Amino acid sequence: MSDFIPLDVINGGARGRKFEWDTARAPTEDYHDAVLQLEKEGEWEVQRVPEPYIEVNTRYGRVKRIPIERTWHHKSCGQCGHIPGYSTSIYWLNRKLGLDYLDPKDQTSCTAWNYYASATSNPAAQASVAMRNFAAAAETDYFPIIHCGTSFGHYKEVRHELIHHHELRRKVRDVLSRLGKKLVMPEEIVHYSEWVHVMRHRFAELQTIDMSHITATVHPACHYHKLEAEDAIYDPEIYGAQRTAVITGTLQAIGVNVADYSSWYDCCGFGFRHILVSRDFSRSFAVQRKIEVMKEEVNPDVTVTHDTGCVTTLDQSQFAGQAHDRKVGIPVMSDSQMAALAMGAHPYKVLQLHWHNTNNKPFLEKLGIDQAQKWAEFEAACDKLKSGEKKYLTWEDADA
Repeated sequence: MSDFIPLDVINGGARGRKFEWDTARAPTEDYHDAVLQLEKEGEWEVQRVPEPYIEVNTRYGRVKRIPIERTWHHKSCGQCGHIPGYSTSIYWLNRKLGLDYLDPKDQTSCTAWNYYASATSNPAAQASVAMRNFAAAAETDYFPIIHCGTSFGHYKEVRHELIHHHELRRKVRDVLSRLGKKLVMPEEIVHYSEWVHVMRHRFAELQTIDMSHITATVHPACHYHKLEAEDAIYDPEIYGAQRTAVITGTLQAIGVNVADYSSWYDCCGFGFRHILVSRDFSRSFAVQRKIEVMKEEVNPDVTVTHDTGCVTTLDQSQFAGQAHDRKVGIPVMSDSQMAALAMGAHPYKVLQLHWHNTNNKPFLEKLGIDQAQKWAEFEAACDKLKSGEKKYLTWEDADA
C-alpha cells in the first residue's frame, strides 16, 4: 500500500499541482519495445492497433493505444454463462454508436481456470491458446478486445513469458504451425473497460437517464490492475493517478457520484482457487470485506466493477449474507451496463438484470424507470419466442 497516496493528500494538493509521470519507477521494460524488437528479429508478427485510436497513459506514464472500432470481441465464458447482459451491453454500446465490430464464432476459452485455479495445464499449452485466439483475430483484420479481466491479466502474463523465453516461443510456434496459424502478438492487449473508458464522453453525449442523484462505489478488478500492473490506465484527474482510472472515469462522465470506501483494494472474494475449493470463504469475504464495508461507510445505490468474477461474486454472494441477517442489499453492475443504462438501454432486453441475484428494482425506480412496465415488455417479447412468432430477439426488438 506504500505506493498509494492518502486521499486527503490527493484532494488537498495533488490535483492542484502540475502532474508528472514517474517513469523512473517503472519496474519492467516497456513491453512495446520488446514486442516490436521480436518482430524485427522474425520471431512473430505484430498486429497494429487500427486507426482511429485513442492514446492513454498507463501506470508509469507509458502510452497505450485503444482502438475505437474494428474490434474483435474475445468473449467471457462467465459472462455468457452467468451474466449475459454484461456482454450484450458492450455490443449494444458499439451498435448505438454505429461502430464496426466483430463477434467471432471461432474463439476459444482462454483456459485461465486451469492456470489460476487448478494448476493442471502448462506454460506452452496456456500460451498456445492465447496465441491461437490472437492469430484468429489477426486473420479477420479486426483487433482483439478482451471482455474478461481474468483473460486480460492472463494474456498479459503470457506476453511477458513469451517475450523473455525463446524456448517457449519455439514450442508455441510449433503448436500454431500444426493449426496452420502464424505467431501473432497484438501491439496492445486491451480490456473492454479500457474501451468503455476512452468512449465515456461519447456515451455522455447520448445519455437519456439522469444519474446525478446516484451514488456508486467502485471495485477495481484484481486481474485488471494487479497483474502486470504497469499496463492499466491511470489518470491524474482520478485519485491523483494513484488508482486505476477505468470505471471511476466512466461513472463520473455520466454524472454518477463516486464514493470511496476503505476496503477498495481488497479482492471481491472470487480469488479463483478458493471459489472452487472453499466457496463459503469467498461468500464470507465478499459480504464482510466488501459489501458490508460499502454499506456501512457509503450505503451506495449500486456498486460497479469490470470483471466477470467480480460481478458474479459480489452479486451472487449477497443471498448468503441476507440469510444470516448481514448488512447487504447493494445491486452490482458492470461499467458497460451502467453506460448502456444511462443511454436508455432496456434493463431486461439488453442489460438482462433478471440474471442478477441482488434486488435491483429499487435502483431502477430511483432512476425513474418503471421496472414493472419494462418487465412486462420483456415478457411480451419472450412470449413471441415461445409461440414461434419470432426465432430470436433482434437489436430492433431490444430497442423497442
